[in-house]
Order: sequence, then C-alpha cells, then structure tokens
Amino acid sequence: MNNRISSNMMFDQSISLMLAKQSKLSHLEQQLATGKKIVTAKDDPVASGSAVGMDRILAELDQLGSNASTAQNRLGLQENALAQAGSLLQRMSDLTVQANNAALSADDRKTISAELKSLKEQMLALANTADGNGRYLFGGASDADAPFTMDHGNVRYNGDQNQRQVEIAPGTFVKDVQPGSEIFLRIRTGDGTVNGAAATGNTGKAVLTSVSRDGSGSWDGNAYTLRFTAPDSYEVLDAGGTVVGTGSHAAGADIVFQGLRLRIEGAPAAGDQFKAGQAETRDVFATIDQLVQALDMDTSTQAGRTAQQNGLQASLRDVARASEAMIDARAAGGAQLKAIDDAAALREANSVTLKSSLSDLRDLNYAEAIGQYKLEGAALQAAQTVFTQMQSMSLFNMIR
Repeated sequence: MNNRISSNMMFDQSISLMLAKQSKLSHLEQQLATGKKIVTAKDDPVASGSAVGMDRILAELDQLGSNASTAQNRLGLQENALAQAGSLLQRMSDLTVQANNAALSADDRKTISAELKSLKEQMLALANTADGNGRYLFGGASDADAPFTMDHGNVRYNGDQNQRQVEIAPGTFVKDVQPGSEIFLRIRTGDGTVNGAAATGNTGKAVLTSVSRDGSGSWDGNAYTLRFTAPDSYEVLDAGGTVVGTGSHAAGADIVFQGLRLRIEGAPAAGDQFKAGQAETRDVFATIDQLVQALDMDTSTQAGRTAQQNGLQASLRDVARASEAMIDARAAGGAQLKAIDDAAALREANSVTLKSSLSDLRDLNYAEAIGQYKLEGAALQAAQTVFTQMQSMSLFNMIR
C-alpha cells in the first residue's frame, strides 16, 4: 500500500491541529470565565438534562416559599386581629360584671351601654381586617370585598364558607385564615352544649347563674322546662308539656333533672319558669346587642331588675363562649404557623441537597481546568512552532 504525502496535506493537518487546540482553549476560557463545567448542553447531554430538572425543582421550591410567606403573613394578621378581639371580649365581660352591680344607677348603665356599642364597632372593624394586598382576611374565598357590613343595626356576612389550602412544601399544605362565619358568627351559647334562660314574665327574684350537663351522660338532648310550683318546689316538663319529674329546691343548691344541672340564685315565685336545652349558635355581634338590650331594660320594678340580671348572666355566658371561640381559632392558626416553620426547614434541606448536586454537575474544578488550559496552551504553541517551521519546507527541496 502506497501513501502519498503532499505539502498540501501537511499544511492541512497542521492547520486542523491548531484550530482544534484553539477551539479547546476557547472552551476552557469560557469555562474559567463562567465557572461552569457545562457551557452548552453538548458538553454533557445527560448531566445537562439532570441539571435542568434540578433547576425546575429549585424554582418550585422558591414558589412554595413565596406561598408560605403569603400564608404566614395572613395567619399572622389573623393572630393579631383575634388577639385584639379577645381583648374586646374580655372588656365586655368586665363591663357585664360591673353592670350587674345593684349599686349602679341607670345613667351608669347607659354609659356602659354606650361603651359596648363602641366595642361592637371595633369588633366589626377587626372582622373586616385586610391583608395588605387588597384582600380581606375573613371573607373565605370571596375576599375581594369587606366580608361584614352593617344593615339597619344588624351585621351581615357577605363572604363564603371556603377555607383555602396552600402548598408550602412538596406535598405539604396548610390551611389559610378561617372564614369569618366560623369565627364571628357560629358561636355556641350557654356552656357550648347546653343553654338555658329565664322565661319572660317571671315575677320572683330567681336568677339562672349557670346551666350544664350533670356529668352522668343521661341527658337525651331534648329541651325541658323547670317550673316552680312554690318557692321551694318545682316540676319538670318536656317539650310537649308533660310533667316528667318533680323535686324540692333549697336556696343555693343545684337543681338536677334529666341529666341537666341548673344553678338558680334568689327566691323564685310560683309559676316562674326556666328553660334548658340544646345550645344554639349566635354571632358575637348579636351577643353584644343582647347585652345592650339587657342594660336598657326598665328596672323600676323587681321583676324588671330580675329580668335584667338574668339577661346579664346569659350574656356573660355567651361572651365567655365567644372568647373561647377566639382562643380556638388562634390555636388553629398557631398550628398552621408551626407547620409553615417546619416546612421552611424541609424546603431549606431539599434546596441545599439540590444545590450541592447541581454544583457537582455544573461547577468547574478550577485547579483541573487551569492545568488543562496550560497543557492545551503548550500544545497550541508547539503546533504553531511546527507550522512555522513547515512554511519553509517543501518536497521540492528534497529532490534538488
């Protein structure tokens, strides 16, 4: 086999070698300038694809972090609003106890009533708290407009019952702020399960101070009426008016019947009635209204004073339940805030792992790259020297 060697072939080979070395040096310069091992996808297609996937996951983690920040802001605002609402309810409770003082005059109670009306306005303002981004906290998913409005003295809820869930880490969700209907409206009265009230028209001095179950678990959930047949005796009637029990009453002693327990202070009159049954729900604004109505009662007669005391006692129980509802809502919000903190730790751990893996795939080993750069530089210089020497060479010189 014969090989032809020509001047043109030698020149072409030398030029090709120099161009290859220059291309390699240029690629190394790009790597050194950017600090990246993968300059283009063709450098390592498999690693490049893996890196793109990791970038996508990191972007998702950043978005989840943004979601968490938004949820944390709203839940933090909810905590602040509910803490202030709790303070307002505590003030209402204090005013109720103060108003129950027989030494107060009608003018004193009017002053208390005026303050309660102001507290209602403050409570309404808290219920319409905004999140700083043009949305309202307690409107559920319908949070573009104020969720609570006043309509002829009554508060109306304009939001919905939806509670959003927000993803804050892969597969981890937290609940957003509770809708206002669950916090301010659907509040159990009485002790939360059982409620009682004095009948309108009672003529004695008896005041219902507490109502609850007796702990035996025998209450069937129905409503009953306690009717005094004399100051020291009573009968119990079911919802149909049938007498289902009788008993005697001693001042200061609890009355227990059908699984219910009532404490009545003061002397009842024959015919006085007290009803007990399932606790209904009432909004906190209606509770304030009933308290104001109790303070505005005519107390010029003994029956009027007793009715007012019964109204104040009922309001005191209802305010206590409203306070508990605020505490429960704060506890639920606190649990979501704790979940956000835990998710932040998870996101950070995932992010560190991914960034470390990305660094292994992409980041340049400078010591290795500089060594390779010097080696390729020396090779290019050698190729250039050879090419320079070849310029003065010709096969014709060999046959002279």
